[in-house]
Amino acid sequence: MSSPPKADLKARLQEVPHKPGVYLMRDRFNRVIYVGKARILRKRLTQYFVASKVTRADPKTRALIEAIWDFDWHVVASEPEALLLEGKLIKEYRPRYNVSFRDDKRFLLLKVGLNEEWPRFRLTRLKGVDDGCRYYGPFADSGALRQTLTFMRRKFGVLTFGRGNPSERELKSSTYQVPMKLADTTPEQYRERVETACEFLDGKSKDLFAPLEEEMKAAAGRLDFERAAELRNMLDDLKQTTKPMHRYTQTMRHRLKLPGAIDPEADLIRLGEELGLQGPPHCMECFDVSNISTTHVVASMVCFVDGRPSTHLYRRYRIKSVEGRQDDFASMAEVVRRRYSRVLSEARVAAKLADAGGEVDYSGEFSQEAPADAIKRAAGRSAFATRLPDLIIVDGGRGQLNMACRELQRLGLHEQPIIGLAKEFEEIYRPSHTQPLILSHDSGALKMLQRIRDEAHRWANGYHQLLMKRRVGESVLDDCPGISDTRKQALLRRFGSVTRIRRASVEDIASVSGVGIKLAQTLVDYLQRSGK
Repeated sequence: MSSPPKADLKARLQEVPHKPGVYLMRDRFNRVIYVGKARILRKRLTQYFVASKVTRADPKTRALIEAIWDFDWHVVASEPEALLLEGKLIKEYRPRYNVSFRDDKRFLLLKVGLNEEWPRFRLTRLKGVDDGCRYYGPFADSGALRQTLTFMRRKFGVLTFGRGNPSERELKSSTYQVPMKLADTTPEQYRERVETACEFLDGKSKDLFAPLEEEMKAAAGRLDFERAAELRNMLDDLKQTTKPMHRYTQTMRHRLKLPGAIDPEADLIRLGEELGLQGPPHCMECFDVSNISTTHVVASMVCFVDGRPSTHLYRRYRIKSVEGRQDDFASMAEVVRRRYSRVLSEARVAAKLADAGGEVDYSGEFSQEAPADAIKRAAGRSAFATRLPDLIIVDGGRGQLNMACRELQRLGLHEQPIIGLAKEFEEIYRPSHTQPLILSHDSGALKMLQRIRDEAHRWANGYHQLLMKRRVGESVLDDCPGISDTRKQALLRRFGSVTRIRRASVEDIASVSGVGIKLAQTLVDYLQRSGK
């Protein structure tokens, strides 16, 4: 049985989103050898391929990592969903490196026998087929489920556990006197209670949480913090149990076997339709600004072609117009202006080269050609011409979008498709619309935008961290005897970083202007002692 070529795992990591989900590790024969869950998929998967962590791992983990040939993942809405899906997949594939969930234990379900005269809510681990019962779950947190049952018993007066008609003890119990004694209730009236409880489990009665929240606040106001904490925990359990969750079904198997459970072509088609574009945005460029501190304000531009990262087209920028302050709007304007000013310049040069047979006259002639037309003409005549993207995405809301649009208009790119993606509520802002577009969180179009936005954020933060690391390293030179600021800048211009200076010989360092052999030896000795 021949094995497929090993995937470029580190490159695949760039496609993984910063979302909760489940991942499947596969060996050279495409067999699933491990299933895991993660709160942040990319962060968790990256840990498998960090050399320092691999060397410290136990023998079993090292064996697993060596056997990994490829991996898939599936994004879910929350950690409880990830736990449920992980258990299902482990039971289905029975991976050799998994231990948990390989037994016959299943998550709890909530069952209500609607075919009974007095339906009861009972816990079960097996789901019947055509048994006239309604099932809820599975539930990852059994404690939260039991707390919910207690609430339903007191709030709706429904029977839990046991079987058959209510016993004498249950008929007299004060627990079931809502709104009247169970003994005075007919089976038809009791079924109304059951339907109300079922609606609550379906998440249709969230207004019931308001009295509990008011009671919790009142308890806190009376300094009865124990009661307030008890109500807070109950609210958390109820919200967790009644929260809508995606259920794993057998129809998802084919999706999990696809790389990343992603269909870029379908997502692009859907995105083009949602935004009203002329077609799928095959080339997209996304901008993000990172200003964690005012020391280094940077920006990133990432490019996706046909729904996948094209890392050779990524760009990083150090913001020059914003110093000593944080101004996302001005920073976004600068990076958009610099990016597309260069695109226009390169396109015009390419068009002139093609027209002149390889020679360009720079005698001061100014072209009256529209920028977008120049780019199209250059793209048609030169295989190496820069093209405008089908869609520009800026990380931010209306403010960032307006600044980017202003710069595009100044450059003459009036018809360029552009949107802003606000992170908090995933709202899509468009230049010609007053209200943001809100897509379903399950929409492939939104997931595509999230993937490119998250990648731009990662690329910007990585550049910011790199510059901060360099700055810390460069500060080592400030304490070296005889190294003035002028000599420091000369050394960094020559070698690029302190790390490269450490690797250089005394003779190479001495060849830098203003640094003699004696000072070069002093610097080498100092860097060795510093150990930084």
